[in-house]
Amino acid sequence: MERLTANRNFMRLWVAQSVSAVGYRISRTVLPIIAISTIDATPSQVALLSALSFAPGLLVSLFAGGLVDRRPKRPMLVWSDLFRAAVLLTVPLAAHFGTLTMAQLYVVAGAVGAATTLFGIADNSYLPALVSKDQIVTANSRLEATEAVAEGVGPWLGGVLVSVVGAPLALAADAASYVWSALFLRRITETGSPTEDEAPATGPFADAIAGLRVCRSHPLVSRLLAATLLLAFSGGFFFALYMVVTIDLLALSPAMVGLVIGFGGLGSFIGAVAAGPFQRRLGLFRAIVLTLLIGKLWDFAVPLSLVFPDWAVALLISAQLVGDGFVTVSMILALSLRQQVLPENRLGRANATFHLAEGAALVAGALAAGALVQVLPVSQVIWGATSGGLIAVAVLWSGRAENPEKAT
Repeated sequence: MERLTANRNFMRLWVAQSVSAVGYRISRTVLPIIAISTIDATPSQVALLSALSFAPGLLVSLFAGGLVDRRPKRPMLVWSDLFRAAVLLTVPLAAHFGTLTMAQLYVVAGAVGAATTLFGIADNSYLPALVSKDQIVTANSRLEATEAVAEGVGPWLGGVLVSVVGAPLALAADAASYVWSALFLRRITETGSPTEDEAPATGPFADAIAGLRVCRSHPLVSRLLAATLLLAFSGGFFFALYMVVTIDLLALSPAMVGLVIGFGGLGSFIGAVAAGPFQRRLGLFRAIVLTLLIGKLWDFAVPLSLVFPDWAVALLISAQLVGDGFVTVSMILALSLRQQVLPENRLGRANATFHLAEGAALVAGALAAGALVQVLPVSQVIWGATSGGLIAVAVLWSGRAENPEKAT
């Protein structure tokens, strides 16, 4: 088997994805800083800015899957990078001429978020064309390890750039990173044209329906989709209430909370490195279920921190380090399973379906958490959200009798 590092196409994709991943975290960090320091934005405006960096991706997930399947993916990745670079450059230009407004920042955040979602769908769908099936888990592990590193490095680098050159010019440097990524993507040798779809789109939602159908057509992928919905819904509760638990109820300082969350990036990196060994030892499906089970059990450290406040920091760090690590293994292997068992000419729509399902369920979970804490204590809501993760494991394990190891 060819070593993955000898695959020049993959290495170019890896470098490009690494730079894009760091770049996205920089812009996600710097845009709110610009809003606060340059425009004197209110907290509600900053919150809306953060939401707009995420919400347009749901629309992209709804409509982009068929586009990814029908078009060559390399140009799509290149243009996603160049588009993000061009959009970000409008901010330092407007700041220089004194015309920067919140409306412009809203548009920039939404456009960058949408292009980032398109890049992610195309990236996940392009990988199987660049590596052999027995390299997919290793390739996904390396890409996910990069995402974990970017989650830690990107915000820090964004802060450094703001301190050195100022917030608007920090986005100019970020734009340069996307151009660098595009240059590496252009060097990839095309591996062929997309396969014609035997069922072309006949309406604006036809591709979204086709993506759902192809996911439901495979019993394991269907259960992965159901588990993803449940995991994202319960994750929305944590997204909405984690700061309430740590800062309000446990009275931890923001610096301590930042340190705790930082262990999540380390856990994700370790999980990315460990994905291959877990798959080789247990088989693909069993490794997905077992690592997800361990990760979700470790999530109980969060509500337990409210029961044992003297051990709160240690419990929260263990949830980030161990829980996130095992969940990362499961996520990498689940993506690898989809890439191995689904038709390549439907993979874009399938990936878009997962993006849409996860994003919509996350938002729904956050809204549900906000409603429930009006009538229930936060601690009870967090216990319930944590239990929801175990339901996802049960749904996934219910497919064990359908010869899952065909996918290994």
